[in-house]
Amino acid sequence: MSDSKDKEVKKYPLDKIPADNFFSQATYVDKNFIITAPEMPFTGELTTTLKAWGFTEIRSAGEVSENYAPEVTEAEEAEQTMANLFGENENTRRAEQYYASFQKYVEDLFLQITIKKELNFASVSEKLREACDIIREDMRYLLRVQKPSPKANYLATHTVKSTIISIIIGSYLKLPKHRLIELGVAALLHEVGMLKLPSAVYLSNRPLNPDERKSMLAHPLIGFNMLKSFDFPLNITLAALEHHERESGEGYPQRLTGDKISLYGKIIAVACSYEALSAERPHKEAKDGYTGMLELLKNEGKRYDDTIIRALVYSISIYPIGLYVLLSNEKKAQVIDVNPENPRYPIVQLYGEVSPDGRNKTIETSQEGVFIVRPLAQDEITGTLKD
Repeated sequence: MSDSKDKEVKKYPLDKIPADNFFSQATYVDKNFIITAPEMPFTGELTTTLKAWGFTEIRSAGEVSENYAPEVTEAEEAEQTMANLFGENENTRRAEQYYASFQKYVEDLFLQITIKKELNFASVSEKLREACDIIREDMRYLLRVQKPSPKANYLATHTVKSTIISIIIGSYLKLPKHRLIELGVAALLHEVGMLKLPSAVYLSNRPLNPDERKSMLAHPLIGFNMLKSFDFPLNITLAALEHHERESGEGYPQRLTGDKISLYGKIIAVACSYEALSAERPHKEAKDGYTGMLELLKNEGKRYDDTIIRALVYSISIYPIGLYVLLSNEKKAQVIDVNPENPRYPIVQLYGEVSPDGRNKTIETSQEGVFIVRPLAQDEITGTLKD
C-alpha cells in the first residue's frame, strides 16, 4: 500500500521513455492535461503523437516499469480481499476482465478525442452494441466487480459506471436494441465537454471561483457542440446537452422542465447522479450505494423522473448489487441479485458459508425471515479480514 499524494512530480523526456512501459501514476503534459492513467501503457505511437504536437517531455509523480503495478490504497485492498473471501467464479473473472477493458477503451477514446480531435459514430456504436449485450447478460457480476480508480481517471471511471447504469435502466424500460445502443453511446459521451476543461477544475477540492464555475456550467453545451461537429445524431447530442437538466426546471444549461427533457437525458441524469452520489470525489468521500439510492428516492424538489428512478431501484435494488451488508442474524453478506417482487429484500451471498454442493451460500432476504439491517462500514469490511 502507498500514499502518492506527497510524491514529487518529475519530468520525463519523451526520448527516454521505453515504449509500452507503464507509469505507476498518471502522466501529464502540463498541470492539467492527463495523458495516461496507471493501467495504460505509454506506447511508441503515443510518444510520436506527442512529439508531433510539439511536446518533448511529460510529467508524473510515478515511476516507470515494464509491467503494470498499480498503487493500491488501503480501502481498495480491503475491498479486493473481501471480494476474494466471498468467492470468485468464472462469471466474476469475466466481468472483471470486461470492466477493465471497457475502462481502457474509454480512456483511449478520450485521449483520441483530446489529442487527435477524432470521434467516429459508427465505431462507438459498434462498441456499444457489444457492451449492451454483455451488460444485460452479466449485469449482476459487473455491478459487483466495479473497483475505485485513481482520481486521475475520474472522467473515464464516471463514464463507465454511468454507461453501465444507463443501459441497465434502459433494459428495464424495454428499449428496443437500436435505442439501447443509442442510449449507451449518449451515456458514454455525456461528459465529453469536460475534456475541454482543465482537470484542476472538475477535480478541485475547493470552492470554484466564478470563472471556473461558469466553465463547469458550460460543459453540457460544449459537449453538444463537439458531438454535432462529429456528425452524431441529434438525440445523442441532446442527451449530452440535457443530462444536468432537472424535472423541476432547476437544472442547467437551459432550465428545461420535465416535459421538455429527452428520454436519454432523463435516464443519464439519474444514472450520472447515482454514480456521483455513491463515488469518491476530491471534495467528498464515497457514500455507500444504499445511502446514494435513498437520496435519489427522496427526489427532493422533484429533480428526477419517477419512472426512471423506479427503473433504477427495481433493476439494482434499494440495497444495490455489490453492497456488503449486515443481516438480522448478525451475519455478513454481499448483495448479489435483485428480488423482482420487492427491491427492499434482495438476494445475498453469505460470508464464509458454502452450500452442500460446494457453492457459495445464498439466501433471499425477506420481511418475515432474515433481512438486511444496514450496509457495512469500511472498517467493518476490513475487520472481517481479521476475524
